[in-house]
Amino acid sequence: MGTLLESINSPADVKRLSPVQLVELAQEIRDFLIQSLARTGGHLGPNLGVVELTLALHAVFNTPEDKILFDVSHQAYIHKILTGRRERFETIRQPGGLNGFMLRTESEHDCYGAGHAGTALSAALGMAVARDLAGGRENIVAVAGDAAFTNGITFEALNNIAAQTKRMIVVLNDNEWSIDRNVGAIARYFHRIVTNERYQYLHDRATRLIERFGGKTAVKVVRRAEEAAKSMLWPSILFEEFGLDYYGPIDGHNIPLLIETFKFLKALDHPVLLHILTQKGRGFQPALDGQKKFHGLGPYDPETGHTPNGLTTYAEVFAKTLADLANQDARIVAITAAMPNGTGLDHFRPQHPTRYFDVGIAEEHAVVFAAGMATRGFRPVCAIYSTFLQRAFDPVVHDVCLQKLPVLFCMDRAGLSGDDGPTHHGLFDIAYLRGIPEIVLMSPKDEDELADMMKTAIELQSPSAIRYPRGAVVGVPRKPEPQTIPLGKAEVLIDGSDVAILGLGPMTSLAKELAATLTRDGYSAAVINPRFVKPLDRELLDRYAKRVAAFVTFEDHVKMGGFGTAVVEALEEMDLAIPVVRIGWPDRFIEHGKVDELRARYGLTAEAAYAQVLPLLKGRRRATMVAS
Repeated sequence: MGTLLESINSPADVKRLSPVQLVELAQEIRDFLIQSLARTGGHLGPNLGVVELTLALHAVFNTPEDKILFDVSHQAYIHKILTGRRERFETIRQPGGLNGFMLRTESEHDCYGAGHAGTALSAALGMAVARDLAGGRENIVAVAGDAAFTNGITFEALNNIAAQTKRMIVVLNDNEWSIDRNVGAIARYFHRIVTNERYQYLHDRATRLIERFGGKTAVKVVRRAEEAAKSMLWPSILFEEFGLDYYGPIDGHNIPLLIETFKFLKALDHPVLLHILTQKGRGFQPALDGQKKFHGLGPYDPETGHTPNGLTTYAEVFAKTLADLANQDARIVAITAAMPNGTGLDHFRPQHPTRYFDVGIAEEHAVVFAAGMATRGFRPVCAIYSTFLQRAFDPVVHDVCLQKLPVLFCMDRAGLSGDDGPTHHGLFDIAYLRGIPEIVLMSPKDEDELADMMKTAIELQSPSAIRYPRGAVVGVPRKPEPQTIPLGKAEVLIDGSDVAILGLGPMTSLAKELAATLTRDGYSAAVINPRFVKPLDRELLDRYAKRVAAFVTFEDHVKMGGFGTAVVEALEEMDLAIPVVRIGWPDRFIEHGKVDELRARYGLTAEAAYAQVLPLLKGRRRATMVAS
C-alpha cells in the first residue's frame, strides 16, 4: 500500500483528501523533505514551516487559474511537490533539475518567478489589476514572510493595493526569521500583536470555534471578536490604514482553520491581509535549533542534521579582517541588509556590537544610510551580495559616488553562485559599477589579497567596491597584518613575451593553467593579476601591448560590459591595436548547476581560451620547439 504522498500528482488530488488525511499528508511531506534535501541540500527550514499553509492553499484555490505567489519563493518546495513535480524532486538544485525557486518556464503553476525579497505584493497587484481590466474572476494570493515587510518595495505595493483593486489576498507568514532573526520596528510591531494576552485569548477561542462548527458563520463571529479586540488594543492597525482588512494572527499549522479561513477570504470583495504564525523548521529538531544554518544548506545527516566540516570561506576572512581593522580604526562601521550570517558579519557583531547595523531586507536604505554616516567622518562597510546590490544601484550612483563618499561595498557571491541559479549569480556587478565615476573596483586573487584590498579601501577618500566569490578560500598563507596596494597597479605573477593573460580575481587559476599549456607548446606566456578593474593599470597594458601578440582576459562575470571589455576600451583609447580574447559568461541568464560543469558548458576554461588564442600566435613559437 502506497503513501498518501505517492497519490498526489496535482492539486486536484489534494482537494479529494479529508482534513485528517491532510494532516497525515503534512507529516509525510515533512519526512520526504528531510530525507530528500539531506542528499541535495536546499532551503529546508523555510519549507518545513509552510507545509500546512501550502496544503490549505491548494485545497481551496485552483492553480494555474488562480495565482499563488511566494515572496522570494525559496519556500515553494511543497508547492512544486503538489503540482506534478514530486517524482523529479530529487533533482532540485541539481544540474538540469528543478530550480530552487519558482520559475515560470518550469511549470504553469509557477505564475511568477522570484529569488529576491519584496516582489510578491507588487507582482500580485499587477496580476489583480490585469484581471480586473480583463473582466476575470481568478483569485490572486501573495504569500510573504514577515521579513519581506522590512523591504521598501513591499510598502510601495501596500500603498497602492486598496486604490487599484478590490480583490486580492495577502498572507503574512510570520515566523520571526528571514535568514537571521528579523530586526527593526516592523518586527517589534508584529511581536506586540502576537504576544498580547487579551488578543491571544480571543484567537484561541476563535480557533476552537472554527474547529467545532466550521463554515462562514463561525468565521464571521470570529471576525466580530477580532474587530472588538483591535478597537480595544490597536486603534490604528497598520494594514487597515493601508486599506486592507486585517485578519489574524491565526495558527499557520492548523489545516482546518486555514482552509475555512481561505474559503471565507476568497469570497470577499475587498483586499485583505491574513496574518498567520508558523514555526520555521517545524518537525525537525536540528532545524529548530539551528534556524540560520537550516535556512539554506548543503547535504546533511537526516537523523542528526550534522553537515560536513566546511573550509574557511571568503566571508569569514572578510569579517575577521574587518573586525581586526575596526580594532585599530574607530571610524569603521559594518552594515548588512538582513544577511549577517551569509556575509560573515556574525563574526564581527560580537566584537563591535555598537558599530554593527542590520537594516533588514532594505538594500537601498543600507546604501543611503552608509552615505549619511560617511558624511560625518565614518568609514561604512556595506556587506551586500553582488546580486542584491543590484537593488541599490541608484543610491550607489546618486548618494555615494556623486558625492564621492568613502563607502566600501564588499560584494560576496560575485561570480557564479552555483546551485541557487540566475537570481543569485553575481555576474553583472562589474558592468553596473565600472561606468560610475569616482568608484574604485577591485577583485582579489586569494584571501590574503582580500585583506590587503580592504585595508586599501578603508584608506581611500572615495567610494570603493571589492568583489569576491562564494565559498572556500584558496588556502594561501596570510600576512600578520594587511598591507595597502598601490592604487590601480596590477601584479605580474609570471613574465612572458608572446601572450599576456589577465586572470581577474579567482580566475587567476585559469590564467595559470592556460599559461602552463602554452609554455608546454613553446610559447612565452605572461600571467597578470589585474587586482583593479577600475582604475586599470594602463601603464602595464601599454608595456605588454608592445611585446605580445595578444591579450587573454578571464573573468567570472558576463563578457558584455565586463573586465575584458574594459581592457578592450582602454587599449582602443591608447591607440593600441592588439587582439583581446575575452573569456567570460555569455549574454544570457545562466542556469543553476555545479560551477565546474557550467564553466565547461559555456567555455570558461583554459582549453577554450587556448583554442581561441592559438591562431593569434602564429610565427611566435620558439625556434627550439620548432627544431625539435
